[in-house]
Amino acid sequence: MNYDEDFPMLKKGLVYFDNAATTFKPKKVINSLIDYNINFTANSHRGDYNISFKVDDEIDKTRECVRRFINAKLKEEIIFTMNATDSLNMIVDNFFEPMLKKDDEILLSKSEHASNILPWIMLSLKKGLKIKYIPLNEENKITIDNIKNLITTKTKVISLAHITNVIGDKRDIKEITTLAHNNNIYVVVDGAQSVPHIKTDVKDLDCDFLAFSAHKMCGPTGVGVLYGKYELLKKMIPKKVGGGMNESYDEHGIELTTIPYRFEAGTPNINGIIAFKHAIEYIEKVGIENIERSEKYLKNYLIKELKKIPYVEVLNPTSDSGIVLIKVKDLFAGDVGLYLNSKGICVRSGKHCVKMLKDESGFDDTVRISLYFYNTYEEIDYLIYCLKDKYKLYDF
Repeated sequence: MNYDEDFPMLKKGLVYFDNAATTFKPKKVINSLIDYNINFTANSHRGDYNISFKVDDEIDKTRECVRRFINAKLKEEIIFTMNATDSLNMIVDNFFEPMLKKDDEILLSKSEHASNILPWIMLSLKKGLKIKYIPLNEENKITIDNIKNLITTKTKVISLAHITNVIGDKRDIKEITTLAHNNNIYVVVDGAQSVPHIKTDVKDLDCDFLAFSAHKMCGPTGVGVLYGKYELLKKMIPKKVGGGMNESYDEHGIELTTIPYRFEAGTPNINGIIAFKHAIEYIEKVGIENIERSEKYLKNYLIKELKKIPYVEVLNPTSDSGIVLIKVKDLFAGDVGLYLNSKGICVRSGKHCVKMLKDESGFDDTVRISLYFYNTYEEIDYLIYCLKDKYKLYDF
């Protein structure tokens, strides 16, 4: 399928392989952003007039669209945030901080994104908690046995990415959740790299919380989602207070409004939230199963061709996703990235916000190629052509 007419950025003459960082936006999303600013600019939950009513209705439509997309039980389980980082911070600060006690244990891995490690480190320093890192196997993946071996009566939370942003491995969240709940442990899922790429059914996974971002799934920046089971959200304490999150207040205290609005104080990214609905609808039109299948074929072809270049090492050949990590012999990743940029190819180089991964894998300075459904075999062929031009690569 040719997506050039739907995505203006595809006509810029670039080969874009940094989709794990952010994705291109289809015209429907772009037009929605413009439509709000031209035709019905108003605040949400504020006005007794038609365009304000329309804003509320459109935000509610997006909330229902997200609910359907991840198969949540209730649309009230969908909280809009700024991004996945914001969502994870809220989960840690609003739910777990009041609940966890000194010496309680949290299980993470060193292949997690900084956004799923730093909030826990900050909380552990504040409350005297213990963070335990699940060992990775020889393929830098997590096994259920390695999780079992770390669980004790003090283990309260397991917080993991469904798909990691560097290794690209896919965790069996359903199996992990079953194990966790049998031991009275909560499960938090970082879905930033999974929700845009694979079918995500929170009822089936039975995770307690899920965080993801709109901008990694053809939506606008500045919009994230915090999903939580409703009975848990009832126990969550809002830390951000102000307009829209209360029914009333006086010098003696605050009466909170209903869920999810009690967690959405202040004016949100209104046109971003409204446009997010169109991004989800676009993904649904393409088909999430088709997206997963397309990425798998592209990734397999990419790895096969990269392995033909003797001075290029594929560091995650068993990747479960469209994320491929490489190292070019004797070259810094940043230099490889700049060389490819000179050829009109966009990749990511460096540590990719996973600065603890080197402790177990030795991966430190790498080039990440991350695919999405609008990428093509021809783009991969061009990347390979540029990497095979050894003289220009090393001379650069």
